[in-house]
Amino acid sequence: MIIPAYFEDLHTHHVGTTPNRSYFIPASKRMDDLVENRENSDRFQLLNDNWKFRYCACIHDFEDKFYEENYDASGWDMIPVPSVWQNHGYDQHQYTNIRYPFPADPPYVPYENPCGAYLYDFVYEGNADAPKAYLNFEGVDSCFYVWLNGTFLGYSEVSHSTSEFDITETVKEGKNTLAVLVLKWCDGSYLEDQDKFRTSGIFRDVYILKRPENCIRDYFTTTLLDEEEATVRIRFAYNGEFVPTKVKLLNAADKSVGTGVVKVFDGGAYTHQAVFTVKNPTLWNPEKPYLYTLILETPDEVITDRIGFRAIHIENNMVFLNGSPIKFRGVNRHDSDPVTGPVISVEHMKRDLRMIKEYNFNAVRTSHYPNAPMFYQLCDQYGFMVIDEADNESHGASALYCKENDIWENHVETWNEPFADNPDFLEATMDRTQRCVQRDKNRPSVICWSMGNESSYGCCFEAALAWTKHFDPARLTHYESSQYRSRKRKYDFSNIDLYSDMYPSMERLQRYLDSNPDKPFLMCEYAHAMGNGPGDLEDYWQFIQDHDIMCGGFVWEWCDHAIYAGVAENGKAKYLYGGDSGEWPHDGNFCIDGLVYPDRTPGTGLMEYKNVHRPARVEAYDAKFGQLTVHNYMDFVSLSDYATATYEVSCDGVIVASGKIEKLPAVAPHCDGTIPLSIEIPEKGRCYLKISYKLKNATEILPEGFDLGFDEVKLENADDRNQTALQIWKTKPVSEESITTTEGDRYITISTKTFTYKYDKFTGMFAKMTFDGKEVLDKPMNFNIWRAPTDNDRKLKLHWMAAYYDHMATRPYSTHFVATENEVRIHSNVSIAATTIQKFINIELDWTVSVTGAITVDILAKRNPEFPELPRFGLRMFLPEQLENVTYYGLGPMENYVDKRNAAWHGLFTDTVTGLHEDYIRPQENGAHGDCDYAVLESEDLRMTVVSTEGFSFNASHYTQEELTNKGHNFELEESGSTVLCLDYKHNGIGSNSCGPELMEKYRLTDETIDFSIRLIPESK
Repeated sequence: MIIPAYFEDLHTHHVGTTPNRSYFIPASKRMDDLVENRENSDRFQLLNDNWKFRYCACIHDFEDKFYEENYDASGWDMIPVPSVWQNHGYDQHQYTNIRYPFPADPPYVPYENPCGAYLYDFVYEGNADAPKAYLNFEGVDSCFYVWLNGTFLGYSEVSHSTSEFDITETVKEGKNTLAVLVLKWCDGSYLEDQDKFRTSGIFRDVYILKRPENCIRDYFTTTLLDEEEATVRIRFAYNGEFVPTKVKLLNAADKSVGTGVVKVFDGGAYTHQAVFTVKNPTLWNPEKPYLYTLILETPDEVITDRIGFRAIHIENNMVFLNGSPIKFRGVNRHDSDPVTGPVISVEHMKRDLRMIKEYNFNAVRTSHYPNAPMFYQLCDQYGFMVIDEADNESHGASALYCKENDIWENHVETWNEPFADNPDFLEATMDRTQRCVQRDKNRPSVICWSMGNESSYGCCFEAALAWTKHFDPARLTHYESSQYRSRKRKYDFSNIDLYSDMYPSMERLQRYLDSNPDKPFLMCEYAHAMGNGPGDLEDYWQFIQDHDIMCGGFVWEWCDHAIYAGVAENGKAKYLYGGDSGEWPHDGNFCIDGLVYPDRTPGTGLMEYKNVHRPARVEAYDAKFGQLTVHNYMDFVSLSDYATATYEVSCDGVIVASGKIEKLPAVAPHCDGTIPLSIEIPEKGRCYLKISYKLKNATEILPEGFDLGFDEVKLENADDRNQTALQIWKTKPVSEESITTTEGDRYITISTKTFTYKYDKFTGMFAKMTFDGKEVLDKPMNFNIWRAPTDNDRKLKLHWMAAYYDHMATRPYSTHFVATENEVRIHSNVSIAATTIQKFINIELDWTVSVTGAITVDILAKRNPEFPELPRFGLRMFLPEQLENVTYYGLGPMENYVDKRNAAWHGLFTDTVTGLHEDYIRPQENGAHGDCDYAVLESEDLRMTVVSTEGFSFNASHYTQEELTNKGHNFELEESGSTVLCLDYKHNGIGSNSCGPELMEKYRLTDETIDFSIRLIPESK
C-alpha cells in the first residue's frame, strides 16, 4: 500500500493540518462581497476545475506513486472538482438510513476499500505582501492524503469540515502539481452514518489563501447586551508574531459605531483581545436580521466580516432571543441535489433559503453535519436561527446484532457501547465537535450547537458537551440522543440546554410536561414529510402554542434525496432511490421524504406547513359588530410593520365582496388586536370570509406583497347549505319518457329512450351505463375501501393487507326492486369480505334511478370493529377518459385530507383530471378533495355531475389505485385508459407514521356506522 494506514488509526485524524480556526476570507483591502463572491479577493485562489482522475476499486491494488513529480497521467480520466465520483460513472450509488454499508468492525474497514486519485496542475503567483500560502479543502468524503510537487503534506478526515495545510515551503512560483488520494471509507465512516446517499470524493471547494508572514490566525467575536448598550469582545490568535490590528465596526449605513484597541490577553490559545461598547445597537433576529460590518485591519491584510447583536438564553423553561420568547419554526436540511449530489453551490444555497423563508420557517438544523461556511453567512443575512450540527452519527450501532434488540431498553443499552460510551472514540468525538464550533463560532445565526445525531449517549458526548459549554457559554447546546438512559451508570446531562426528542406523539409530549421537567422541549425532528404528508401539522402547532415549555420543532426534512437519471419515454424525470443502483444494503425510498421534490418543486406538505405557520391568525369574527380579532404569532415585529391584508367574502364559491384592510393594527408580538370589518353576509349559501396576509415591505429575498398565508372563517347565516348543490339535489325529474325494467338471474336492466343501465345483483353495483348512446362506464363500478398506501401508511398497510383490504369482494344476500313510471328503487343487502377471511362490513344499499337517468344511492354500512381502520370508504367508477375537465365546490385547489387541509380553502375550482394528480416519486394515494358539495366531470359531449347534501371527498385520476400500489416509480406508471372517479364518505388521515407516531385516533376511519348518500347525474352536452 502506497500510504500509511491512518484511515484505520483511531488516534490519527489529521496529519499536517493547521489548528482549527474560524472561517474568513482575507484580502488586501476591505471587501464586502466575500460571502457570495469570495473569489474576488486577491488573496484567494480557487482550484475548482477539471482534475485528472483515476478510480480503483481497492486501495491495496493501487500501487502507482502518482504523487511523484513527472508522473505520467496522460491516460487518466477527467473529473470536475468539486464532485462525487459516483455521479461520474465510478463505483455505485448507495442509500442507507441506519445500517452500515460494510461489516461493523471498528476501526477497520473492508480491504476492498475503493479510492480515487486526483492530479491537478495549477499556476501559483506569489505575493510579497502575503508570502504565506494555505491550502484549504472544505469537504472530502471520507478521508484523504495530499501531496504537493511530490512532497507529502498530510492527511485528514471528518468529511464535512475544512482541512487546511500550510504549503508555504512546498508551493513554488509557476506550475505546481497537487495530488490527492481519497478513500471511500475510513474509521471516521463509523461516525458518518447519516441518513443519505453514501458518496465519495472532493465535494466542496478547494482553494489557496495567501497571507502575510504575521497575521491574524483566528478570532472569536462575542456580544453582551445590556439595556442601552452592547459590549463587543473580540479575542485574537496570531500566526507568527503579533501585528498591530485596527478594529472598526460599521452599521448598515456604513457609519462607524465603535472601534477597539487590541491588547494583550491571557486566554489560552487567544493572546490578545479588543473590547468596546456600542450604544443602542439594533439587534439581530430572524424577522429583522440587522448586521454590522466588522473590519479587522493589519498592515498587509484586511478581514471583513459581519456580526449581529443578539442574546439567547433559557428562563423558566422557555427559550428567549433578545428577551423575547421564541418558537422554532424549523426544518432539517441536508445538502442534496439530484444532479450534483452533496455538491452545493452558493446559488443552490440561496434558492433553498429563499424558499424556506417563503414558506414561513425561521430556523434550520444542518442535519447532520456542518454545511459549507457560506451557508451560515447567508443565514445571518436572510434571517434564520441555526442549530449547527457536528458531523457525528453512529446510528448503525443501533442495528448491530444482539439478543432481544427489539426490546427498547436492550436496544438503548447496546447502542452506546461501540462509540458513544467508548473512550476509544473520545478523541474522534471531540475533534468533530471542535471542528464545527471553531469554524462557525462567529456566526450570529448559529444560536445552538448540536453534538450530532442518533448516536446514543455516553462519556464521549459528555466530554464534548462540557468542552462546548466552557468554550462558548453564550449559545445553547442540543443533543437528541441525550434522552437515553443506562442501567449501568447515571449519565451527566448538566451541559445540555434543551430536552430533545424525535417524532413524539401528543401523549409522549404530555407525559414530559407532566414530569416536572427542567428543560424546554424541542422536537428536533417531527412531521415526517415522506410522500403524501405530513398530516397533523396543525395539531402540533396548537400544542406548541398552548405550552410555553414547547420551544418548537424542525420538520423532517427539506428535500427529497434522489439521483436524476434522465428523462423517461413518457417525458417524466427519472429519479432513483435506494436499491435502484443494485446496491445492498439499502433502504428503498426512505430518502424520498422531503417537503420539496428533488428539483425543489414545492410539495403539498410544504404548502400545508406554510399556512399552519402563517404570521397572524383570526381568533374570532363578530359579524354583528363587524370586528375581527387577530393574534400576532411573530416573535419580534409588530403586525402593522410586517404585513398587509385583504379580504374576500364568498358564497357558494362566488366572490360577493372583497377589499383591502386599510391598515392592520400595531399588534405586538404574541398579542391580540382588533380590526373593524363590516360585511354583508348572504342569507343563504356556504359563506366564508378569507383574510389573506401579504408582506408589507420587500426584504432582501422576498418581494413586497409576497403571500404569507390566509385565514378562512365560516360565516353564520340563515341557511348555510350550498344553494347550487341544493338546487341540483332538489330538482324533480321531469321527462315525457317512462322507465321499463327487466330482471334476469344476475342483472336488472333499467331503460328509457335516453338511457340503459344494468344493475348487477351479484355486486350490488351498476355494471353498465349507456346514456344518449354514449358509454358512461368503461368498467363496472364497485365499492372502494383500498387506497394506494402512502409512505405514511407504510406500517399501517401491513395491517390493511393482513385484513385483505386490497382483495375485497362483495356478496349480496338479497335484492329487490320497485318500479314506477318515474323511478326504480333497488334495495340490496350486501357484505364486504375478502378471500380467506370473514366479512367485515354489512351494507344496506338503496338505489333510486329516476326517469331522467339520475342515480341516487343511500348507503348504511356497519363495520366490524375487530378490523383495522379503513383506508377509505366509497364508490369507484371508471368513466371515459375524455371526461377530463373538472369543476367542483369543496376544499381546493391542492389535495387535502382530514388532517392535511390547512393549505386549502372552500371555493369553486376548475382543473383537469391530469392536473389533479400529485405525481409523487413513489406512486401512492393522492389528489383527494374533501368537504365537497358537488363535482362535475365533462368532455365535449358528456357530463357527469356528482352531488351530495352531506359532503364527500373525491379523487379523479387516470391511474387506478392498483397501478399506484404496484409501481415503484412515477415514471413507470401506465394510464388506465379511463377517468377513475372515487367518491368517498371519508379517507383515513395521513399523519407521519412513516417515521413518526401512529395516526391520531380522531383522524382514523374507525366509524362503526357509515351513512352516506350521493347522486350521480349523467347528461349529454
